[in-house]
Amino acid sequence: VQLQACGGGLVQTGGSLRLSCAPSESIDSINGMNWYRQAPGKERELVANITSSGHTAYADSVKGRFTISRDNAKDTVFLQMNSLQPEDTAVYYCNAWGYSGTFGYYNSWGQGTQLTVSS
Repeated sequence: VQLQACGGGLVQTGGSLRLSCAPSESIDSINGMNWYRQAPGKERELVANITSSGHTAYADSVKGRFTISRDNAKDTVFLQMNSLQPEDTAVYYCNAWGYSGTFGYYNSWGQGTQLTVSS
């Protein structure tokens, strides 16, 4: 299962951006969908996740600013990012995991999309 993420770019401090991620082909079952990020010189960290039932969780650093959502009909996950700060600058990766009748167990990653927040 390949995931394709898009929506990154350059934005000024305080601005907003929305990332999206979808698999290259339809998946009959997706359990969790996540967004991670990795800043230069830092480890990859979990930013937000959403379960198949819509339960969400966020890293403390993005609570109240980022919103994760998913369109189950299109197997797509979104990350709405508001009030962006320079410390949000990172490569953002989407991740999806679950069990599919077609693919079996999977834990797939997107290629990463760069977000740069200028001060």
